Amino acid sequence: MTTAASAPDPTDVAVLAARAADAKKAGPTVILDVGALIGITDRFVITSGTNDRQVRTIAEEVEARLKVGSGRGPLRIEGLDDARWVLMDYGDVVVHVFLEETRRYYDLERLWSDARRIDWDPDADRVDARGADRAVLEA
Repeated sequence: MTTAASAPDPTDVAVLAARAADAKKAGPTVILDVGALIGITDRFVITSGTNDRQVRTIAEEVEARLKVGSGRGPLRIEGLDDARWVLMDYGDVVVHVFLEETRRYYDLERLWSDARRIDWDPDADRVDARGADRAVLEA
């Protein structure tokens, strides 16, 4: 069981999820710091695939990498059946994997435009909100 003292930083978890999506050739992946705006989660990871098979593959890769990299499984996953919008709830991080047309329709980046975007590097070991490299995520 993860305690508050040993819980991975939400930004690290979000970056790990973004890298998992990137590994499966996801569309542009955005991390938003929504904690101050909604209070029920800290980070949104928003990404997309070109077809339902790719959306499922991205969601499966995110789940697998977060399990290995942070020791966490999702609290809940919604939308895998039709794979137009898969929502993966990790508590402090929510991953949205969209079909591209569904992503354009709902446009969460515009809806949450007041949220700070967190830069991440798909090639670095760890990148925090300030962009500084960090060591591997510790569970």
